[in-house]
Amino acid sequence: MRANGLLWIGSLALIALGAVLLLDNFQLLSGFNVAALSPLLLVIVGGVLLLRGDVIPGREARTFGITRGSVESAVLEVNAGEIDVTGRALAREGRLIAGSFAAQSRPVLTVQDTTAYLRMERAATPWLSLADWDIAFARDLPWALYVSSSIGQVNLDLTGVIVQRVTIATGIGDIRLVTPQEALEPITLRSNLGDIRVLAPPGARVRITVKTGRMFRAHVDPERYDEESPGVYVTRDAALANPRIDIMVSGFFGDAYLA
Repeated sequence: MRANGLLWIGSLALIALGAVLLLDNFQLLSGFNVAALSPLLLVIVGGVLLLRGDVIPGREARTFGITRGSVESAVLEVNAGEIDVTGRALAREGRLIAGSFAAQSRPVLTVQDTTAYLRMERAATPWLSLADWDIAFARDLPWALYVSSSIGQVNLDLTGVIVQRVTIATGIGDIRLVTPQEALEPITLRSNLGDIRVLAPPGARVRITVKTGRMFRAHVDPERYDEESPGVYVTRDAALANPRIDIMVSGFFGDAYLA
């Protein structure tokens, strides 16, 4: 059954449940235990969350765009909570950042000298707005990216993006990173409970250090990586003319996949 059909049925069920509660309040129903219907309400709300990512059907993320202006570098801090985050390079020039954010919300922007500081905070958005956040970055300036979530997934494709530094951390949630063309400082990836996937484009000069443990192990594509030393992997097809990118990977429970 299509999601729209299930939502329609769920809406009718909620209306019917409301009618029963109303009749019971006016004592028009006798010998009927209304409290027995409370699990049904949880099932309906859970189904809507599963299908739409929000309690309120039709409530979508809000698109946004910020022009580049005269800034020469940017810092983005994302505290996503339970929201999934995706990111990539902008397709067109002229904007600093664009994408979709929570309903009725926009990223907070401040500018100091020639550096733009942006914040996307889950705590500052409507708590019923659970749509995914999608972010696109300008290609022609260095970015410092700090992305964290409590139970959300983080998926960043930094192909074509210049980064100063990147730190991604999840409590419960997977991390997927396509490495950038240049990183001026090491990239740090950490998940307490989840898998971490690192994909290096052909020719990228990447060195990845994986801190493994009893419940966090590394799975490495031998056609893409050589083991330089225990736990340290370098791309085999690296172009020496490219700047080297250092990545630090760690976790508590899950697996690291290098491809």
